[in-house]
Amino acid sequence: MLRLLRIENFALVDQLELEFGPGLNVLTGETGAGKSIILDAIDGVLGGKITSRLLRTGSDRGLVEGTFLLSPPLKAWLDAQEIDLIDADSLICSREFSATQGSLRSRSRINGVLVNRQQVGQLREHLVEITAQGQTAQLMIASHQRDLLDAYGGEGVQQAKLVVAQTFTAYRQAQQALQARRQSEKDRLQRIDWLQYQHQELAGADLHDPQELSQLEQERDRLSHVVELQQMGYQTYQALYQNDQGGEAIADLLGPVEAQIKEMASYDSQLEGLLEMVQSALTQIVEAGQVLSRYSDSLESDPERLAEVETRLTTLRQLCRKYGPDLADVIAHGEAIATELANLTSGGQSIEALEAQARECYQTLTKACEQLRHQRQQAAQKLAKQVVKELKPLAMEKVQFDCRLLPLEPTAHGADQVVFYISPNPGEPLQPLSETASGGEMSRFLLALKACFSQIEAQNAGKTLIFDEIDAGVSGKVAQAIALKLHHLSRPHQILCVTHQPLIAALADHHFRVDKQVEKAKHNTPRTVVRVVPLTHPDSRTTELAQLTGGDSAQEAIAFAQSLLHQAAHQRR
Repeated sequence: MLRLLRIENFALVDQLELEFGPGLNVLTGETGAGKSIILDAIDGVLGGKITSRLLRTGSDRGLVEGTFLLSPPLKAWLDAQEIDLIDADSLICSREFSATQGSLRSRSRINGVLVNRQQVGQLREHLVEITAQGQTAQLMIASHQRDLLDAYGGEGVQQAKLVVAQTFTAYRQAQQALQARRQSEKDRLQRIDWLQYQHQELAGADLHDPQELSQLEQERDRLSHVVELQQMGYQTYQALYQNDQGGEAIADLLGPVEAQIKEMASYDSQLEGLLEMVQSALTQIVEAGQVLSRYSDSLESDPERLAEVETRLTTLRQLCRKYGPDLADVIAHGEAIATELANLTSGGQSIEALEAQARECYQTLTKACEQLRHQRQQAAQKLAKQVVKELKPLAMEKVQFDCRLLPLEPTAHGADQVVFYISPNPGEPLQPLSETASGGEMSRFLLALKACFSQIEAQNAGKTLIFDEIDAGVSGKVAQAIALKLHHLSRPHQILCVTHQPLIAALADHHFRVDKQVEKAKHNTPRTVVRVVPLTHPDSRTTELAQLTGGDSAQEAIAFAQSLLHQAAHQRR
């Protein structure tokens, strides 16, 4: 329940505090007096849109703040959000807004704690529900009628609807997979042909060792220089070990050196280390000469092998240019091709399997839609009876109403088009609500729906229901019926109602008059401001009702207003 509303620099309001009470709270005033500004402020404090035009001219900041009576669900929500209580029975929600460089910025707080838009939206669901005459236009929309029925159906419909949404998602995914497979089949076959060509080329090359190219290059160099290698090997052998040309080899020169150092070491042991070095060098030179001799003897010219190596080198270099840059990359590319070929030829589902899966998903979806339809049919029957029950006291005693389900192709919302049918007049056939109801009938229908929902939604306990000119376009007996309906709704709920009907205003538990005044501001500049006055004295209420009745306070209007107040007091009792 909304206990206190505080407004600063909002539209035409400079400073305003309003204390609301339980039951039916009514706001009256001339057309254009600013009643909607009060509702806009309530909407704004709970996350509604605030634009720069709502910041009072000449001000750089504004504030809207609402103090609400705490309820157990609200306390549980605050605990879940880790927001501390200010006191044991109140919650304060505020929104500051300011103009900055041509744009409007705002910040919301709950009990002084900064919160985001999502948190405010969650809180709003616990606090208020605003119903305006403009919402009757939404009643014309089939999807909105479906949503209303689903909300009325409660947990059973919501669970069935969730199953439909899940199965529809699975069916859509299966359809998309099938369509994608069909569309890509040609590309897939072309890709397979290209990969098979590459695979055959690489498989025919029999690639295994990433070092094969460098090894073959070395072998090619050796085979193409056999004669030079033999000559250089023989010459080096002679220089190291045995010179047949009459000169001395290195081994021959080191022999005497070894003998001389050996003799020197016999006189000075310090030279034994040097002796070992010379002896080791002589041994290595002899071994190197022998190795060179064997190497030179093993060299043979092999033109056939050289041709094979050249051919293999040409093949490997071509593959490197196509799939490289080096042989390791070529081998890796071949492995990747083999994997992709396996996936394209044996992995994944065939078109036939995907078609079967799509059919199975569609069957599951249709069964889920049938279950949802069953739940909706039960809710529709119950809603039809209750709407008629709520409409009859609203001067529609002979009304007929039906909530019909028309078949559709399955969607995420089911396979039903929900259409409200109504016959306000006896003897007339049922017609779609969007085609037959007048403005006044639509207003009453909207109020009846609100009454239906207020009875089934336990979470509405303690919620403030706001009605903005729900009585527009009605008068007389119909206005009286709407007044009584609002009065009954205000027993379990707090009601805030903007009205022009004296019959409704007379039943108010708390009555407020809204009007515009021109006051002098700074420098004696006239400014328009909105003022709200609680009408607590019987005379002030009588005068206001008389104004609503006849536009003045003539004696007849005063008498009529007094009778309205007397009748309202009797009805409240």
